[in-house]
Amino acid sequence: MNVHRFLERSAQLRSDKTALICGAERLSFAEINQKADLLACYLIENGLQRQDRVVIFLENSSEAVISLFAVLKAGGVFVLLNPGMKESKLRYILNDCQAQIIITQASRLKIVDHVLPDCPALQHMVCFQSASRNESGELAKIRAHDILATVCDGKQAMARGARSSTQKPVSVIDVDLAAIIYTSGSTGEPKGVVSTHGNMIAAANSIITYLENTDDDIVLNTLPLSFDYGLYQLLMTFHFGGTLVLEKSFTYPFQIMQKLVAEKVTGFPLVPTMAAMLLKIDLGRFDCRNLRYLTNTGAALPVAHIRKLQELFPASRIYSMYGLTECKRVSYLPPDQLNIRPDSVGIAMPNTEVLIVDSLGKEVGPQQIGELVVRGAHVMQGYWNAPEETVRTFRPGRYREEVLLFTGDLFRKDEEGFLYFVARKDDLIKTRGERVSPREIENALCAMEEVTEAAVVGVPDDILGSAIMAFVVPRAGYLLTEVMVQAHCNKTLESFMVPKYVEFRSSLPKSPTGKVDKKSLSIARE
Repeated sequence: MNVHRFLERSAQLRSDKTALICGAERLSFAEINQKADLLACYLIENGLQRQDRVVIFLENSSEAVISLFAVLKAGGVFVLLNPGMKESKLRYILNDCQAQIIITQASRLKIVDHVLPDCPALQHMVCFQSASRNESGELAKIRAHDILATVCDGKQAMARGARSSTQKPVSVIDVDLAAIIYTSGSTGEPKGVVSTHGNMIAAANSIITYLENTDDDIVLNTLPLSFDYGLYQLLMTFHFGGTLVLEKSFTYPFQIMQKLVAEKVTGFPLVPTMAAMLLKIDLGRFDCRNLRYLTNTGAALPVAHIRKLQELFPASRIYSMYGLTECKRVSYLPPDQLNIRPDSVGIAMPNTEVLIVDSLGKEVGPQQIGELVVRGAHVMQGYWNAPEETVRTFRPGRYREEVLLFTGDLFRKDEEGFLYFVARKDDLIKTRGERVSPREIENALCAMEEVTEAAVVGVPDDILGSAIMAFVVPRAGYLLTEVMVQAHCNKTLESFMVPKYVEFRSSLPKSPTGKVDKKSLSIARE
C-alpha cells in the first residue's frame, strides 16, 4: 500500500464520482488519476529518480492535487510549500531538501526566478500558467532551468507524457519516503519532517476511524495544503472515496458558508482563528443540516467558542483534537465528552499509545505534569538533514526500529485517562493554527538597519490563540515606528508571522548568562 493508491483505488471503484470541487472545476477520480499519470510520466522523462524531492509551490488548486499524486506515482517525495512564502525561506528549503524539480504557477515565477541561481540541485521547473483557471486543465507552460537548454509548451509535454503512459510504474513500498513537511524550528530555520508512505497511511486510517468517514462525506477545506491539517483533508477524502471541496483560503467566511450549504458539506475542519471569525457572522441564516462534524486542531478552542458552536450547529459533532506535524495527530475528544470536559484534548486516537513522563523518562501518575510521548506507526522518521534535533525528539522505543516521539509539550492526564495540555517546553508560538518560531521573526527584525535588538513572544488573544508581540530596541539616531516594523515583516515573512503588537524599549531584560529574559517581557505585557 502506498499513498497514491488512495487515488488509484477510488478511481477504480468510483471512476465517474466527483472527487474534487475547486472553484468552477469539478473533477472525477478518473480524471484526476489520468492527469496525475500524464504528469508523472513527464517528470520521469525529465530526470526524476526514485525518492528525488519535488517542491510543489502552488496555491490550493486542482493543479496542486494532481501534482502531489503525480510526484508520488513517479516515485518521488513531495514538498508542499505555502505560496505566500518569501524568497529567503524558499531558497533555504530548496537547498535543504536538494529538490530536483519545482512545480509552480505563473504568479510565483518572479520569486522562483530570483532563487534559481542559488539552488544548484534544481534541474527543472514546471509552471502552470494560472492555477485553477486553465480550461484544458493541462500544463500551460513548461520552463526549464538554465541547466536544461530546452523550453517547451504544456500541450507538447502532456502529449509526450501520454506516449509514455504505458511505461512500467515506479515501484515504491511503505517504508519509502512520501513527503517532507516543513515546520518552524527552534533555531529559526524551518525543519523538514520526514514521512514514509506507511506513516501517512497509518495517520489517515486512524483519523478516518474515529471520524467515522464514509464515501458519502463531502469535506470543505479552506486550510492550505502546505499545512499538514489541510493536506490530510485531501489524502483522507481520496482514501475513503468522498468529495473534497477545496477553497484557496478562509478570507471571506460568508462566501465559505454559502459554499458549505450549496455543496451539502458534511465535514468542516477548523482552527481557532476560523472559529472566531465564524462567530462574528450571522450563522443562523445558513441551513447546515448536512454538516455532520466539525474538527479543531492547531490550538485549543476557548470553551466559550465551543459552547457557541454547539448552539449554532446543534446537529453536528465537534471534535477537539491535538496533534503536531511530527506525527500528524495524537488525540481526539469524543463528542459526547465535550460538555463533561471541554478543556480536554481527549484520548489517544486508534492505534496510538501516549505516555506522560518525567525528566528521567519514567511515566507519571494521574494529575501529574510531564512531557507527552507518543508511540505508533504514524510517528514520522525524523527531521531532514538535522540529525541532532532528530536524536532529541525521536528516540528508540521498546522494539527494534520502533521510534518514540518526545513532543516537548507538557501534559497531565486525569483518572479516566483524558489528556490536558499544560504548556510547551519550548517557546514556539501557536498563532492562527500555525507554529511559529520567534527566532525567525527576530532574525527578520534584526535585519533592519534601524534595529539593534529584538525579542518576540506570544501573548494571549481570543481570536488568534496567541498573538505575536515584538519588543524592539531601535538603533540610536534612527526613527522607527510600528508601521515601519510591520511593513518590513510583511515583505520578508509569511502573513501569520507578522507581529500584531510592537513595543519599543531602550533595552531588553537579560538573564545572568546574557540571554534575553522573555519571561519578564511576557509578565510585563500581561
